[in-house]
Parts: sequence; structure tokens; C-alpha cells
Amino acid sequence: MDIDVRGPRFGAAVTALVLAAVLITGSVWLLAWQTLAFALGAAGGVGASPYGLLFRAVVRPRLGPPTEFEAPEPPRFAQAVGLVFAAVGLVGFGLGPAWLGLVATGAALAAAFLNAAFGYCLGCEFYLLVRRVTVRTE
Repeated sequence: MDIDVRGPRFGAAVTALVLAAVLITGSVWLLAWQTLAFALGAAGGVGASPYGLLFRAVVRPRLGPPTEFEAPEPPRFAQAVGLVFAAVGLVGFGLGPAWLGLVATGAALAAAFLNAAFGYCLGCEFYLLVRRVTVRTE
């Protein structure tokens, strides 16, 4: 079943704000929260993430009906990619070196910002590239 494209974009906007706050404050706990949000989105799809639940319960009822839909697999894969970067960031901020936390969190922030601001999902594009490559090699 396809999903409303506004949901993942809303989640990306909240994610970008959270990751920007992590970079400003260096908060391991805030990055741990974002890592959990990515893990829930990767495991259950973007609708299972806290931001997806917030979108469905609070934001979507205030919007008109969706006009664009997308397959759920690419955004779910993007959540898994975000999870990897957030986990690496946690290692960097928690155990060191700090530059690793900054770089990994910054990369995740850049990807979230691209999706939130321009609707360009790097993780989704990577998913499609992987699918093309694996289909050709099978």
C-alpha cells in the first residue's frame, strides 16, 4: 500500500531539527532519541516512527487529502540508512572521536534537510539504485 509523500517529508523536517540541535548541543541523549526514531521507522516503516505517528495523528487531519503517493520501501530503507549514520554518530559522541559524531550526524542532517526542503530523498534514491543493480545481476 502506497503512503502519503507528505509524511516522510514531515518526518525529515523534524529529523533535521533534531539533528541540528544535536550538532549545536553535542547531546548524546538527543542523538539516541533520533537513533530510536530511525530504528522504529526502519523496522515498521515510516508510519511506525514517532514522527510518522505525529504526522498521522496531528498534522494529516489538518491537511487536505493526499494527492501524491509513494511506495513505502524506499523511505523505509532511507530510515535504515539514517539509523546507520545515527549509530555511528552515537559512537563518535559517546566513545570518541568527537569528529566521527560530528561527521556522521552532519551527513544525516544533510540528507534529512534535502528531503524536507526539496523533497529529494537520498536514501530513497540509493534504494532505487541498489534495486536496479541487483535486478541486473540476478
